Amino acid sequence: MYAPQRHRQILDALEHDGRVAVSDLAEQFGVATETIRRDLDELDRRGLLLRVHGGAVARRTTVLEPDLDARRSTNTAIKDRIAAAAAELLPTDPAAAVQLDAGTTTLALVPHLRGRTGSVVTHALDVAQAALALDGPAVHLLPGRLRPGTGAAVGAATVEAIHRLRPELAVLACNGFDAEALYTPDPSEGAVKSAIVQRAARRVLVADSSKASTTHLVAVAAMSDIDTLVTDDGLPPSMRSALADAGIDVVLA
Repeated sequence: MYAPQRHRQILDALEHDGRVAVSDLAEQFGVATETIRRDLDELDRRGLLLRVHGGAVARRTTVLEPDLDARRSTNTAIKDRIAAAAAELLPTDPAAAVQLDAGTTTLALVPHLRGRTGSVVTHALDVAQAALALDGPAVHLLPGRLRPGTGAAVGAATVEAIHRLRPELAVLACNGFDAEALYTPDPSEGAVKSAIVQRAARRVLVADSSKASTTHLVAVAAMSDIDTLVTDDGLPPSMRSALADAGIDVVLA
């Protein structure tokens, strides 16, 4: 098991139990206690937990943001189903402009753009490369600083470019959502997502049910700003009811 995978499971355990012990983690992962101590020290340096004697305790307001490779290998079948369902919401006019947020679920939507002739706009390098391979729609990659770990352009130049656009549809991703808002850990990506929400004529959020009831540092937008949430059938009924009460159309893939 690679270190990022151990880190994710350690933080999941902290979220559930509030405390972890070095000896228990070493036995669980089948590694030396020194390896676990290095893991906990690294997470402590990043502000994601508090080191204590013999283990660590949770910082409830922090979360580890998985890197792109980790996200690409997580819930892939569900993301493909969500992308296929979201494809049904694409504009009927093939020449209409579509904006895609950074994210592995939005990336899974790209093959469904084949045959479209309108512009595809994105600030995500991998999404742009995948769309370019379709050899159909015009692909526009927005300017900005590429963020390590996600390959997404962020910063003032990205936000400014988005504010000059008015796509018919924007497909957004997030790191968490509840009935009130959608969330991301990084303020720079949050600013980009907020700008996308403000400018698109219609907004679709694609997010698997594991992100439900998960909050992060930055509230990108109110859920009431989203027209449709496309998720999977693991979404708790109580959350679906709360979203419906907020006027959000929920599509289960």
